Amino acid sequence: MRNHLRGALLSSMIAILFTAFLGVGAGQPGAQPAAGGRGRGPAGPPQPTPRLPDGTPNLGRVPGEKGVWNVPYITNMGERVVEEDGKTYVEKHPPTGRGRGAPAAARGDAPLGGGEGTTGGGGRGGAKSEPQVPFQPWAAAVYDYNSKNQSKYDPEGYCLPPGGPRLMATPYPMEIIQLPEQKRIVMIFEGATHIWREIYMDGRPHPQGDELNPTYLGHSVGRWEGDTLVVDVVGFNEQTWMDYFGHPHTDMLHVVEKFSRPTKNSLAYEATFDDPGAYTRPFTVRWNINWNPTSELTAYICQENNKYLQRLTDDFGQPIFGRKP
Repeated sequence: MRNHLRGALLSSMIAILFTAFLGVGAGQPGAQPAAGGRGRGPAGPPQPTPRLPDGTPNLGRVPGEKGVWNVPYITNMGERVVEEDGKTYVEKHPPTGRGRGAPAAARGDAPLGGGEGTTGGGGRGGAKSEPQVPFQPWAAAVYDYNSKNQSKYDPEGYCLPPGGPRLMATPYPMEIIQLPEQKRIVMIFEGATHIWREIYMDGRPHPQGDELNPTYLGHSVGRWEGDTLVVDVVGFNEQTWMDYFGHPHTDMLHVVEKFSRPTKNSLAYEATFDDPGAYTRPFTVRWNINWNPTSELTAYICQENNKYLQRLTDDFGQPIFGRKP
């Protein structure tokens, strides 16, 4: 009798495990990645877009819950340019494996261009490998230089802020806080030197002439077009790159961003660059940003990892910012 019960119990456990495997195993219809891209989540339809009391899409947390946007690492904006067929390079050449560009590695791009023999060298193709980017000759030459030296002089690598859409491509969490009663939206970035940006929603125009002070992040004014937040940005300084690969820009840069949240766990991002100082025509880039429902922002300070600052010494040879011997 005891052996019979033991055998029946073992058979039941095997059946339960086998059923669970069929229900959530890899490749099963309906299985979807968990929010934030870690592991697999339960089967079922996507959760709907959360909304504020006035019906406006909520681009941040739902009250009582945690959550941040897991900003992807997109090193090359050229691979995200929307081409004539309506698709980007990455959409037409999805990354595979666990190397650079693989979703499992949390990378946001895949390498363009050929090897050492192509323009730019260093295993990067340079301007000639990116016909979808409308470089002016001088901008192409700068980009080739940055490609050849493997982005040695990337300003963000020295803890300076990224400018424009690169904020949405630096791989640290980001949070959006909507303040409708104050008619503004604040975005807080854990990385990118731990900075924030303010988007004015009160209908104000951009400052004109000398009143427009060029900054790293520019001057942002926003409006809602249906369920899409449209942000118009001008007033950039020239101290940033568009991305890690080194696409340049000038202070003539004008960016129009579009944010939408089609489901609770996905933020669709699109940005149009219009810089007549560096490019012959406007072009648009786009990607998606995943929601991580279990995380919060932490106090990461880029300057603590700035090796140049750590090597600075005073008149007595003692470190100014780094660890003292």
